[in-house]
Amino acid sequence: QVQLVESGGGLVQAGGSLRLSCAASGLTFRGFAMAWFRQAPGKEREFVAAVAAWSGGRTYYSDSVKGRFTISRNNAKNTVYLQMNSLKPEDTAVYYCEASSSGTGVPGSAYEYWGQGNQVTVSS
Repeated sequence: QVQLVESGGGLVQAGGSLRLSCAASGLTFRGFAMAWFRQAPGKEREFVAAVAAWSGGRTYYSDSVKGRFTISRNNAKNTVYLQMNSLKPEDTAVYYCEASSSGTGVPGSAYEYWGQGNQVTVSS
């Protein structure tokens, strides 16, 4: 079965950096668009970033993280990353890795698979 396992979250001070990783198994990873979503307490699930399928895939970012976060993928390792720099307290949330067979990564795409989530806490 499909498994997406996130790692790399934790507690960091504002202005700091973290890198999230998501290791995928049970799917043809290179053919799936991959994305990161987040959900803060009492708030709706929010799109963060996506990378299209295959190599050299197009990337998409929410306005709130553009210029601070970078999504990338390593198809040889079946892993997607989210490098988060200049973190702010409002970035505090549970971050979820998700996979879409549509392949494009265009915001609004449907995602069929997701991981268990990884907590990121940014202190002020």
